[in-house]
Amino acid sequence: MRSRRTTLAVPASNPRFIEKARGLDSDEFFLDLEDAVAPQAKDEARANVVAALNDGDWGERVRVVRINDVTTPFAYRDVIEVVENAGANLDCLLLPKVSSPDHVVWLDLLLTQVERAAGLPVGRIGVEAQIEDAPGLTRVDEIAAASPRLEALVFGPGDLMASINMKTLVVGEQPPGYTEGDAYHYILMRILLAARAHDLQAIDGPYFNVRDVPAFRRAAERSAALGFDGKWVLHPAQIEAGNEVYSPAQDDYDHAELILDAYDHATRVQGRGAAMLGEEMIDEASRKMALVIAAKGRAAGLRRTKTFEP
Repeated sequence: MRSRRTTLAVPASNPRFIEKARGLDSDEFFLDLEDAVAPQAKDEARANVVAALNDGDWGERVRVVRINDVTTPFAYRDVIEVVENAGANLDCLLLPKVSSPDHVVWLDLLLTQVERAAGLPVGRIGVEAQIEDAPGLTRVDEIAAASPRLEALVFGPGDLMASINMKTLVVGEQPPGYTEGDAYHYILMRILLAARAHDLQAIDGPYFNVRDVPAFRRAAERSAALGFDGKWVLHPAQIEAGNEVYSPAQDDYDHAELILDAYDHATRVQGRGAAMLGEEMIDEASRKMALVIAAKGRAAGLRRTKTFEP
């Protein structure tokens, strides 16, 4: 599991922002060739992406490039130029505005052709699919199954809110007049269920009031509670809060590791299908739940502070 607690958006047309991003503590970053780049600046932005990836200094972070969507004249050139010239230093391509599984299939096929031509390992570069409109949401299960390269589904709130005519102008905030519950709950659960059904990660979209960190935290806590793996960040101030929200608490991580140890001891040594951990009964369902928390904790770099004693 790649850790994607926070994914930092970096405009590929701005070398100063790219350089600043190298020193930030997000788990993942994406160099954006789409919305953040004007049409006349696409060529220069691609060159910036290639240089930034090949220069390194990104540590252990997941390296991603968001290309333009498949309906534009820029998408195929994004893939060819970036992968041919910097594919060895690229982990994933982020495909925006995915409204059909055909979009993912197109990217998979083109990636395979470019990898073969460039002498790169076929299939190593992953794909993240961004769900940003009503057609994409209604076909999200098909999209999630469209390619073995898929690693994550990403909620794109701004375009999706416009697609369904939601009454809001603040991306990530509840619409005026919606006073009960969460207006995004169905959308988030729809994406989450499709992701989990196909062993993908689910990533929440950005919160645009970038200096209001408490509001960002509240939005992040909603999707984290559902089971999302992370959230986009648009400003350095959001990174620390995002990393914290999408990481297990130390006590929860220790508890999960103890459950795994206790269950393993019960089944392997004692030949039992259930056991006691202190005053808590654990069984196979407990093991599955603990695996989720333990995996997220390990990916986040947490270390155990408690040891299992039979």
